[in-house]
Amino acid sequence: MSPFEIHAAVGIACAIVALGYIVIANKQVGSAGLAAALSAGFLAFSALTIWQDGFVEVWTNHTANLWGVQVWWDLLFAVCLAFFFIAPRARKVGMNIPLWALFAAATASIGLLAMCARLFWLEQAAATPAKNDTQKPATPAKPQATS
Repeated sequence: MSPFEIHAAVGIACAIVALGYIVIANKQVGSAGLAAALSAGFLAFSALTIWQDGFVEVWTNHTANLWGVQVWWDLLFAVCLAFFFIAPRARKVGMNIPLWALFAAATASIGLLAMCARLFWLEQAAATPAKNDTQKPATPAKPQATS
């Protein structure tokens, strides 16, 4: 196997594990740290790829044949679909949707993962006070007598 085939196979294996976890886990809010780490890691990998092969190669890769165009369209569909599902939750926590849309359109998964990291962090922060409110005593504490 070539290094490129190995990278592709590792990607498939990671996607299968991630999809399996998503199907099995019953989490309402994702991991902000994991989403941020994935965004940063993919940004680093993308920067290395651009440094090695150049930025123009992205366009060349997606316009060389019908498979390239098919992969390009698949990426565009996936970004739009992900944003469609993420945006309503992001609006609820006050995120700047037009700015995040530009970032996702320009960077695809890098921006979407960063957006998810911020969204998960905000959702977790919003849920924390609610938990603290339920843990407060039902009656106010009595003031202590002073002498």
